[in-house]
Amino acid sequence: MIVPFSPPDINEADVKLVCEALTSGWITTGPKTKEFEKKISGYCGTSKAVCLNSATACLETTLRILGIGAGDEVITTAYTYTASASVIEHVGATPVLVDVDKDSFFISPSKVKEAITPRTKAIIVVDYAGVPVDPAPFYKIVEEGRDMFKGSGSLQKAIGRIVLIDDGAHSFGAERKGVKAGALWDFTCFSFHAVKNLTTAEGGAVTWKDIQGIDNEDIYNQYMLYSLHGQNKDALAKTKKGKWRYDIVIPGYKCNMTDVAAALGISQLERYEEILNKRRHIMENYNKAFDSVDAIMPLMHCTENYNSSCHLYPVRIKGANEEIRDRIIDEMTCRDIAVNVHYLPLPMMTAYKNMGFNIVDFPCAYGMYENEITLPLFSVMTDEMQEWVIKNFIEVVTKICS
Repeated sequence: MIVPFSPPDINEADVKLVCEALTSGWITTGPKTKEFEKKISGYCGTSKAVCLNSATACLETTLRILGIGAGDEVITTAYTYTASASVIEHVGATPVLVDVDKDSFFISPSKVKEAITPRTKAIIVVDYAGVPVDPAPFYKIVEEGRDMFKGSGSLQKAIGRIVLIDDGAHSFGAERKGVKAGALWDFTCFSFHAVKNLTTAEGGAVTWKDIQGIDNEDIYNQYMLYSLHGQNKDALAKTKKGKWRYDIVIPGYKCNMTDVAAALGISQLERYEEILNKRRHIMENYNKAFDSVDAIMPLMHCTENYNSSCHLYPVRIKGANEEIRDRIIDEMTCRDIAVNVHYLPLPMMTAYKNMGFNIVDFPCAYGMYENEITLPLFSVMTDEMQEWVIKNFIEVVTKICS
């Protein structure tokens, strides 16, 4: 049996709505994108949402509307995909990487506090595997640092402290103490990439908390400007009678979401609770199967304080090093079962080595990486597929680790 890692969950309703968008006469940013934005903000419990063509674009544009650039520092975790940090470099700011806590996949609050300087303008946390980071310690840290913060630009000054940004690429649909991801941080950036729980093939969204003294419509319009070359009217607005004339307000970028992508997102969102329930069922089956296997240590996806979106199913192999972990991966691959590693820490990558980062300075991140394996988890996974994965994974781990 062949088991892929994370194929998309596309049904006939998805295809129907996409086809309707394709034949509507409007396929770029238009009514479907605006509808999807409203549905996302309603789902997350925020006043507004913006849809763009990727979570990476969402992160970078957020830094830009905050006025973060040369001379500024932004802190993020060493244990993440490059997008969390590369956007900092893109805007001309300095990426400051910090370690995770010991035996944790999540950015360390104490190490963040140590890394803050007068140049620190934002902190980007990462919701790993769908588990939402606890915001409480980070809000405490930035509130305590208000006196040191020197904001520039209207948004920074209105917030009056270091801005907290959530890389929520994994966590759409997660919640902490009844509050949905998207409403937990100053700004949250989601991904709707092909492998994500909810997909638009490529795409992303930003949500944000209301900021005292700032009109949400002004924030929304800034995202629109940056996402469409700095043009003050989108294509739909320009089609209205006598409204062809437009201005280029800033030399912006091109990262808007299309109506075709948004149509897929709208359809997926309509059945998203069903998708989440399927993923939780798969996660629970894995947990039960591995409960008696001492060598397999899964991530805790749900507790009394939070519910994960169950985007990934990472496990650590007790006592394993890189060589042992990679032997397990090779054996699973030989059995036609796709597995992965999340993540190779950024300081192990050439680009970040060239910036001066060294993995020896991030021992906790390395300790999580060296024995981590991510098993297949997708909402169209059958019980037979999962049983096959479980049977083979226990066999392989037992054989190699005994």
